[in-house]
Amino acid sequence: KSWLCDFMALTFCYPELKPVQSINAHPSNCICIKFDPMGKYFATGSADALVSLWDVDELVCVRCFSRLDWPVRTLSFSHDGKMLASASEDHFIDIAEVETGDKLWEVQCESPTFTVAWHPKRPLLAFACDDKDGKYDSSREAGTVKLFGLPNDS
Repeated sequence: KSWLCDFMALTFCYPELKPVQSINAHPSNCICIKFDPMGKYFATGSADALVSLWDVDELVCVRCFSRLDWPVRTLSFSHDGKMLASASEDHFIDIAEVETGDKLWEVQCESPTFTVAWHPKRPLLAFACDDKDGKYDSSREAGTVKLFGLPNDS
């Protein structure tokens, strides 16, 4: 799918905080933003359930990822900038190839995911889900961190 991105992102000069530039990005609020470790792209996740990938030098949207159905809550680029993980209240994490937009993996989860983070040197993804509803003790202030990318994962 191709998507027209409408949200206006503003750049301000400091310390005056005068608007310098605006960029059309999403038709609704952006919730998260991440820069890839190579400095080539940044990605934004929005309440419209879209992830848009931006070229840092040209400030143009090069592709959108539209496999999530709920607002995008978290994003993370792999250490080499080749993969992008995105998650939401959907019960899966989408892992895409940055250069093509193709789906590499869909990591199934039992509840919404609000945090994903790639290892700084290996293709290993850590993530935390909202485990309060279900088999865990909902009265405790505790959570679970899970890993994807271990040798037995597929």
